[in-house]
Amino acid sequence: MATYLDRILEQHRDDAATDTDLIEDLLDQARAQPEVRGFRAALEAASSADVAVIAEVKRRSPSRGDLAVDLDAAQMATSYARGGAACLSVLTDAQWFGGSVRDLQRARAAIEVPVLRKDFTVDPRDVPRARIMGADAVLLIVAALDDHELVDFHAIAGELDLDVLVEVHDEAELERAVAIGADLIGVNQRDLVTFAVDTDRAVRVGASMPDSVLRVAESGIRGADDARRLADAGFHAVLVGESLVTAGDPAQSVADLRVPRQ
Repeated sequence: MATYLDRILEQHRDDAATDTDLIEDLLDQARAQPEVRGFRAALEAASSADVAVIAEVKRRSPSRGDLAVDLDAAQMATSYARGGAACLSVLTDAQWFGGSVRDLQRARAAIEVPVLRKDFTVDPRDVPRARIMGADAVLLIVAALDDHELVDFHAIAGELDLDVLVEVHDEAELERAVAIGADLIGVNQRDLVTFAVDTDRAVRVGASMPDSVLRVAESGIRGADDARRLADAGFHAVLVGESLVTAGDPAQSVADLRVPRQ
């Protein structure tokens, strides 16, 4: 039986197989874009005293269904920035998460903080496309890519001045991320096969991260207590979506997550 991840990746790879754009043309377009905002640098600066927050614009999820399908991406981004978010993450996957390139562009235009394109990067052309649409960083999910793809996509991002959030779920994936020189690594506490959340996963995997890595915890983070526990485990930042888009006061919810780091 196909898992969520299997179905999502199949759809994205099918789309890539029928794509006629040439990567050379996309790279040229990407290089012509305005200067990026430093995503990793913003997290590093924000996490010098407090946990940095990557606040996510997310309309729905495959496991929970609709979350905030009618949200205004620009208004949500403004609320996040008012609460002190260091960076934004914006879902651009339409079929599974209800996102769009327009959401990313409207959110980024509304604020001054860097923005991550949150999507399933499965083809080298996805990387320059992220730069063309205005993203400052791109996501690479280790579970979705082989070693050759990881190296290739990571290198393309570097050539285009895009920061890369490399996402892992266990120690074996962490080893693969470290092997390609990743210096910004997120531990997703959501199992991409079952979509169940294990709130001990980040603490467990984070214990094996090199000191040179800027550490991000993702999924299952509901408030200050969760953020404090992750800060105590050495994490620099948290990426939070569901609890923020469903909050009555997103700005205050972001502010609550910015707990002091030791």
